Amino acid sequence: MTGTLSLDERRTARLMFGAELAAGDVDERTLLESEPVRAAVRDRGVPFLPSRLAHAALRRSGRRDFERDATAAAAGARRAVLGSSGARPPRVLVRMDEYPHWLAEREGPRFDDAAFAPWHEILAGAGCPHLIAVVPRVADDPETRDGAARDLSDVEVRRLAALADDGVEFGLHGYEHRTRFRNPRLHTELGHRPRREVGDLLDRALETLRERTGLQPRVLVPPFNTFGARQFPEFATRFRVVTGGPESVLRLGFHAGPTWRGDAVYLPAYPPLYGTAADVLPEVERRIEDETGLWTPVVLHWGWEAERGWKDLIRLVDAVAPYATRWSEFLDAVEMSR
Repeated sequence: MTGTLSLDERRTARLMFGAELAAGDVDERTLLESEPVRAAVRDRGVPFLPSRLAHAALRRSGRRDFERDATAAAAGARRAVLGSSGARPPRVLVRMDEYPHWLAEREGPRFDDAAFAPWHEILAGAGCPHLIAVVPRVADDPETRDGAARDLSDVEVRRLAALADDGVEFGLHGYEHRTRFRNPRLHTELGHRPRREVGDLLDRALETLRERTGLQPRVLVPPFNTFGARQFPEFATRFRVVTGGPESVLRLGFHAGPTWRGDAVYLPAYPPLYGTAADVLPEVERRIEDETGLWTPVVLHWGWEAERGWKDLIRLVDAVAPYATRWSEFLDAVEMSR
């Protein structure tokens, strides 16, 4: 054993083995002395820009599957410590981006609340817990820098209340989900803002959402999956978990999740677990068969599934519902690992 694990690394290990630590199946000292565990939780920091560009290019081209590599390391760490008892179903965390859809008013029949209703019915009917990323104010076009935005409608507020009654949990999806830059490669609402400015924006978003809906999310889902590493401490003063996606690789490099970063947990998701239900299903089935026992984030978009007639979503939900975990359970595990 070489070197001392950082606080973040120790917390990440505790989160990876939270259920086993709570049950007394393993003690923390054994866990932290395991070389496979130490390798799996090693904090690689934020690489320099050339490395981040290389990571993003390798991911897009399919020449390197960072996600599968990281999953193999984490699953191997569990086997090394727990043996055959570490073979357990994955703990799937389903996330959906986003509600309301920004085209809800412009193209109502395709993207309004009535068009969203099948999502609610399918997941509630299957008893599949999930988190929905909510936008407090809806931009008329999130990919343009200037434009109007509207408050949530009464219909949308009632839908959120009904979702909450059915056990759905929520993340904050920015303020208006509007980009600050015209260049499509620079789409971001939160990125490139000073810490105080981004903190003020998040406070305004949280207050707007609370006043209109009563919701108080503990999870931040950054719009466009983009933000800067230097902003993370500001996020961590307001949220227990910050999510990411494929676009985050260019800003932070590849990081397996969930992983502690300061005072919050970073939970990115990457293809094939980030995509359409048809793309996600084979990878979820593989992880169920492999009994990885890992926290496994899955990200879907209801608009994509609506355009495909919902049939792929139904198949995915049937497969994943028995393994889907409430986000509140994950948040509890985060607190226990602190």
